[in-house]
Amino acid sequence: MDKIFFGGNVYTVDPAIPHAEAVAVKNGIIVRVGTNEDVLALQTEGTELIDLHGRLMLPGFCDSHLHLLSYGYSLEKANLASARSIDDVVSLGKAFLAEHPHLRWMQGRGWNSDHWDRPDFPTRYDLDRITGEIPVSYTRACGHIIVVNSKALEVMGVTRDTPQIEGGRFDVDESGEPLGIFREAARTLVYNAIPSLTVEDIKRMLKNGGERALACGITSVQSDDFEAVPEHEFRAVLDAYQALARGGKLPVRVYEQCLLPNIARLREFLALGYQTGDGDAYFKIGPLKLLGDGSLGGRTAYLSRPYADDPTTQGIAVYTQDELDELVRTAHDNGMTVAVHAIGDGFMYRTFAAIERAMLANPRPDMRHAIIHCQITDSELLRRYRDLNVVAHIQPIFFNYDLHIAEARVGSDLIGTCYNWKTMLDMGVHIACGSDSPVESFDVMENIYSAVTRKDLAGFPEGGWMPAQRLTVEQTVYGFTQGGAYASYEEGVKGSITVGKYADFAVLDRDIFHIEPDEIKHAAVCMTVLGGSVVYERECV
Repeated sequence: MDKIFFGGNVYTVDPAIPHAEAVAVKNGIIVRVGTNEDVLALQTEGTELIDLHGRLMLPGFCDSHLHLLSYGYSLEKANLASARSIDDVVSLGKAFLAEHPHLRWMQGRGWNSDHWDRPDFPTRYDLDRITGEIPVSYTRACGHIIVVNSKALEVMGVTRDTPQIEGGRFDVDESGEPLGIFREAARTLVYNAIPSLTVEDIKRMLKNGGERALACGITSVQSDDFEAVPEHEFRAVLDAYQALARGGKLPVRVYEQCLLPNIARLREFLALGYQTGDGDAYFKIGPLKLLGDGSLGGRTAYLSRPYADDPTTQGIAVYTQDELDELVRTAHDNGMTVAVHAIGDGFMYRTFAAIERAMLANPRPDMRHAIIHCQITDSELLRRYRDLNVVAHIQPIFFNYDLHIAEARVGSDLIGTCYNWKTMLDMGVHIACGSDSPVESFDVMENIYSAVTRKDLAGFPEGGWMPAQRLTVEQTVYGFTQGGAYASYEEGVKGSITVGKYADFAVLDRDIFHIEPDEIKHAAVCMTVLGGSVVYERECV
């Protein structure tokens, strides 16, 4: 026997043996789960014994939707999350540029004008105050809006005569001059101008991001990474992942949500022979990822009616119904599931229509199509998740921001059926929990706290927002373990501490099932185990 973890409070997420004290591991696989006496009986010469000192052991966490490459990339950009004004984003940019004087293109991420006294977006002229010598691009916290300076516009070749981009737009002033603000599909004009990442750059960023995920007990991620590079460069991302996996240097298990935004790119990908499920234990091809609409904060999520706090817009639908139908049907027919970013109810209706048409035209067994974010829903949409067996990828940490804006955005008559994740569970909908990092933190304890309390990280509001929709700790842990495994067709090999599954574990400094819910966000990961190896450890008192 290679390792025995004993003396623990093991919560298995396996109804057959829900609680245990010890786990035995051989060749990275769980071979016994049970009492200390039963498991320690397997000890042989050379077995490594690891005393858990009574701590809570859970299955390794799965973040079912994040952007691992973008997160790793963000570690090399100006961090704008602390900005509380346009002057702040300027001063943060100047400081970053002073520390990195040899940049060819300066990038920043994380500004959110909803946190400012004046919620105006910065423009090219504000970023010109940082520098006019090199291009600057600042991505909003949601990732759906980018602001650039005048030098970037020059490099991009964007002028008053540049046509608008279908599925997005860039803002102009009264005279038609671009303001440097690019929304949704128009962001491709920025992405295509930024100097390309090399495969070595991508590998470095993935490793840096993955190592930080391990510190949160995350052993598996379902990651959308093609969006971090120009759309024609997705092969570089695949090359980087496959090289890391072959060399045993990929920090976490990855199920790639493949963003292929148009039918030509999808067919190119399929022609390479890829299907959902291709790969190995550390890197697999997942679904076709489609970015259907925008963000609620930026008012680009596509609603079925105008925004309550801005009747001039319903948001942005990136695809027409016909375009979406073709993409979903092509993927479905070729054995590739789809996972569609849909925040607004308007685009969710389009997505369900496309999925249902594909399923009726070509019934296929066990196609686990999914919708990512699932925020603005009415009663009919909730039923359609159940009736079409669509996986709901939810992000509990979104409460930290959304509870302050959601009702103002969509109106008091609709908000009661939004963020209704307990209702989804009660109806039998499959949920998988994630963070959407780097949009929000992938700290799993903060996410579990958010789902269980329905409060922001400061503890507001007392009693929780729409408290009838609170999840239990058990339900949320399921969403971050077995729920994620189901979404990637891997419930047979991970997601619970069960004989025959991967030995992926997270050990916590406290029992989150038996502390005050408000304290869950303070829980810390003491140890992370991946394939039987301790890959992260910190001293916990």
